[in-house]
Amino acid sequence: MSTLQPAAAPAPAQTVELERAVVKHWKAPISFAVLTVVSAILMIGLGRDGATTLRLADAGDFFALPDAVLPSRPTGVVIVILLAALTAIAIWVTSRGRRVGVWLPVVFGLLFVIGFLTWAGAGSMIPIAGLLFATVGLSVPLIFGAMGGVLSERAGVVNIAIEAQLLGGAFTGAVVASATGSTLVGVLAAMVASVLVSMVLAVFAIRYFVEQVIVGVVLNVLVVGLTNFFYSSVLTDNPALNSPARLPKLPIPVLEGIPLLGPALFNQSIIVYAMYIVVPLIAWGLFKTTWGLRLRAIGEHPMAADTVGIKVNRLRFWNVSLAGAVAGLGGAYFTLDSNGSFTREMTAGLGYIALAAVIFGQWHPIKATLAALLFGFASALQQTLGAIGSPVPSEFMLMLPYVITLLAVAGFIGQSRPPAASGKPYVKQ
Repeated sequence: MSTLQPAAAPAPAQTVELERAVVKHWKAPISFAVLTVVSAILMIGLGRDGATTLRLADAGDFFALPDAVLPSRPTGVVIVILLAALTAIAIWVTSRGRRVGVWLPVVFGLLFVIGFLTWAGAGSMIPIAGLLFATVGLSVPLIFGAMGGVLSERAGVVNIAIEAQLLGGAFTGAVVASATGSTLVGVLAAMVASVLVSMVLAVFAIRYFVEQVIVGVVLNVLVVGLTNFFYSSVLTDNPALNSPARLPKLPIPVLEGIPLLGPALFNQSIIVYAMYIVVPLIAWGLFKTTWGLRLRAIGEHPMAADTVGIKVNRLRFWNVSLAGAVAGLGGAYFTLDSNGSFTREMTAGLGYIALAAVIFGQWHPIKATLAALLFGFASALQQTLGAIGSPVPSEFMLMLPYVITLLAVAGFIGQSRPPAASGKPYVKQ
């Protein structure tokens, strides 16, 4: 008579081997090593004579920090040595099966930026406070666009139409603010215009199952054509409709006086301050509320969400519309804060860079914001280096956001995986 015997448990030696089996991710050390080699070529092989003056405060700042004067060539040598040391630490940590801590890429990045600024600005003065102020200003529409992209794609709809939402919001905000004399009404109108663009995307993608990428591209082209037509036929002949008042700067006492960061962060308009609220609010809502749980569910596994009573397509529709409202704030920033009037195609492809920030940020609100700030810094640095006559080609700085995005998609800056159901229409069974 046979008896059932329980499966044999793994031997102790096998258990130990299983516990020791770890996956080693070498992408971070490889990235550090490549950047270290690039730094060595630039800062040592192509080192420049002279000193770079980093101006840390503007005249009249409450806290006057002294200028930092760094000799270009010696500073480059020191920076390369430090970068090589951090690369060695990353290799050692990875070889032991551990994750590279967040502090390591942060310190590595700061050192690389300091070394690059010292090399590129040899013999010149770089206003760091002004560079940070420009970074925030150039990042605002990117951040709002990226938040719209995160909300839409977390709901399962690919938002290629961020460019159309920004441009439509910018045009409508300028016209309505000029006609009514109220910048706040203009901001609301910009949000409504962007919501309408998002609704068109939602209807075609969710109701009629049209390919979402194609709908987004068509909307971008359509809004560019419409705004160019109305600019030529209406605004050119009626300049009063394109002369909105700018939102005033609202400095926050005490905080405005913080060295370096104070003027850049706390002497801004109400749209920028709204950004400080919207980003953490979206991050909290996505991961700490029932709404966020349902939103992530319909973007990852809509059929499972449907089985527990969630109206998948209805929730997708309203969240895509919400994404448009958020992106509309970025559009309003162009005409009611930054430029003061509408011009042809003034978004200049920033909607696509915002989408790149979403991918680079791994569809996470905070990470996407940091990615948008990085792209804004690259643009601000390009303007600054051009003003001081740096030998760095401006085209190199302009292509930097896209190069970083390619590296992110390739996995060199961490795994970049979209929501599982993103771009896939849901048909109720």
